[in-house]
Amino acid sequence: MSLLDDTRARIPHLEETIAAGTQRLLDDKTKPRRSLGRLEDLACRVAAMRATELPELPVKAIVVMAGDHGVAAEGVSAYPQEVTRQMVLNFARGGAAINVLARHASARLVVVDMGVAGDLEPAPGLLLRPIARGTQNLARGPAMTRVQAIAALEVGIAVARELADSGVTLLGIGEMGIGNSTAASALAAVLTATPVETVTGRGTGIDDVVWQRKVDVILQAIARNRPDPNDALDVLAKLGGFEIAGLAGVVLGAAAARVPVVVDGLISTAAALVAVRLAPRAAAFLLASHRSVEPGHAILLDALALTPLLDLGLRLGEGTGAALAMGLVEAAVRILHEMASFSAAGVADSGA
Repeated sequence: MSLLDDTRARIPHLEETIAAGTQRLLDDKTKPRRSLGRLEDLACRVAAMRATELPELPVKAIVVMAGDHGVAAEGVSAYPQEVTRQMVLNFARGGAAINVLARHASARLVVVDMGVAGDLEPAPGLLLRPIARGTQNLARGPAMTRVQAIAALEVGIAVARELADSGVTLLGIGEMGIGNSTAASALAAVLTATPVETVTGRGTGIDDVVWQRKVDVILQAIARNRPDPNDALDVLAKLGGFEIAGLAGVVLGAAAARVPVVVDGLISTAAALVAVRLAPRAAAFLLASHRSVEPGHAILLDALALTPLLDLGLRLGEGTGAALAMGLVEAAVRILHEMASFSAAGVADSGA
């Protein structure tokens, strides 16, 4: 059995009785019942994912996967392709937004080269796992082969497994890749059966002319490649990216290890939907960090039945929303650990 098939088979079902037990613990805290609202829901969800009524305080890591896209040659981005490599170097030096927010969240940052178009030197926190030096141009043919898509998925599975084995109990996912909002929008259109114009946004801040070009490129890619919406691997291979496939693998690997995954914006959520279409039980291990201003993001969240924790007008990617939301996840778990019960505090409980 392949690593991909084995991982899909090992993703567990959640036990609803665990969440109910966690809610009973919360009901015994010194507060009116349900007065912490969605924070209580979050604590119960994490407990069910971790298979314990009192989950440990989270050990956090954020995985940012980077890859280049052949479709960048179609002029669909406001930035040239070499920015992908430049930003990976910025991540390695600690100077990007995700570095700042990961430090703020006390989360380990792991950056993975899944297929940057250019050489990268080894650096602390940077894993070199390129499938190829960028995908093919999806407007002219499949972005990658099915074999490459599986290889990228399995890199992500291995990264998630290594982090879980090292003690990580909460994962965030993010990405970097010029042209990847085009690939993610194409995936969203096919996997949710939504018109391309509806799911396609401004990405890096493109104007109307470039936006229309982006829509036309996606329509051309779908018409030329004819992806099968009932075969997520086919859709991923024909329209996706190495970093998107890698992140889908991270979701699968984390779910198999009962590690919650905090999903970032459009591209990360497209990867999460691919993972769920490959292994439906993985959906139970996802937490939506925020709602991006990218129009396709809300559609993807709806397809996954996820309600975002934040709405801050973000559209950067990199895992920035995931880093911010991790603080809420930790806060929910800390309530379970650190808030007194009625009996311990000597406070009368009305039972209401």
